[in-house]
Amino acid sequence: MRILIVDDNPMNVTVVQEMLKRAGYRDVHSAPSGMELFRLLGLSEEGHEADWLPSGDPGYDLILLDMMMPRVDGIAACRAIKQVERLRDIPIIMVTAIGDSKKLAEALDAGAIDYVTKPINKIELLARIRVALRLKEEKDWHNERDRRLREELQLAREVQTAALPLPIISDDIEIGALYCPSEELAGDLYAWYRIDEHRYGVAVIDAMGHGISSSLVCMFIASILKDAMVHIVDPKHVIEELNRRALQLQFADQLIHYYYTGIYLLVDLKEGKVEYVNAGHPPGLLIRHDGATERLEGGSPAIGLFDDMEVTKHSVTIREGDRLLLVTDGLIDAVDAPAFEQLNGLFVQLQELGGQLPPQEWRKPLMEDGAALERPDDRCLVWVDIKSKPNGPGN
Repeated sequence: MRILIVDDNPMNVTVVQEMLKRAGYRDVHSAPSGMELFRLLGLSEEGHEADWLPSGDPGYDLILLDMMMPRVDGIAACRAIKQVERLRDIPIIMVTAIGDSKKLAEALDAGAIDYVTKPINKIELLARIRVALRLKEEKDWHNERDRRLREELQLAREVQTAALPLPIISDDIEIGALYCPSEELAGDLYAWYRIDEHRYGVAVIDAMGHGISSSLVCMFIASILKDAMVHIVDPKHVIEELNRRALQLQFADQLIHYYYTGIYLLVDLKEGKVEYVNAGHPPGLLIRHDGATERLEGGSPAIGLFDDMEVTKHSVTIREGDRLLLVTDGLIDAVDAPAFEQLNGLFVQLQELGGQLPPQEWRKPLMEDGAALERPDDRCLVWVDIKSKPNGPGN
């Protein structure tokens, strides 16, 4: 353990060093002033982080800091140290001859974890040092664990991102997405797949909550969604399969029950129609080439709630120039309007943006400007542009 004694009185330093030496502490250093303390810690004379000074880990496990020193007193030095990210976990014990309770309270408010009074009682000093070093050791352990967890979360986020599909851009259709997770791991999922020459499956899923648990549910869904789209195809049966698999999730805590909302589209360019199931999800929006709109409303419960889920399938015709938009509720909640007007407000904004910008450029107005900088929930937008004339009836 590396201990630093800061005191402008050499006799005080010698006395404390001898106490620590006899107690078995060998790696003990000293500084005669607050200014020298700043230098050892790589801070400027004002106590700030300075680019031109070395700023590596000072390696001190504890600082014994005299409260009364010229130029920079102990309270000011303590306050400066606690404002520097790389130094704030070093425990500081104030050493003082002052019995002023207000000053001691000020020192503790500045970040000191404890204090000892002069003349120093050896037994008391060593006991307080043991407590401080034990707390430092525990904090270092937690910091290391948190660092490893952040690295693992970053890896998990990269895996989750890699599972999302790339845009589809062809002469007939364009499918793309904008996505802003609220945390390192997200609870929203979008997926699409070309089933055959004329048909595409498109899905947007929103798992309950967000963060690690929801992201794991999403990865579970992603693992079965592609296979369901390719081999089952029909939206009604795809949602039924997702519900069946969701109900297979078993948790030791019976109070934990995950469900999710979703909307799944089967876009058929040959027939000129879209069949879809909306399972408790916000409505999708179909913007016609002439500006008219239709909503892809619900009718089915959320996925994972009921064994005997009643699934209702709908269909709409599509024409060249039509655009389908699917959103999650995080995007709706970002609209600055009363709750009952947010969905309408979002759809109006999407229509206006559609007349001004291509969907790839909607990120800034939808997900970055204004209140969107604070994201309490994941935000997802998927668009499907019909670029060629479908062959179905009415086209």
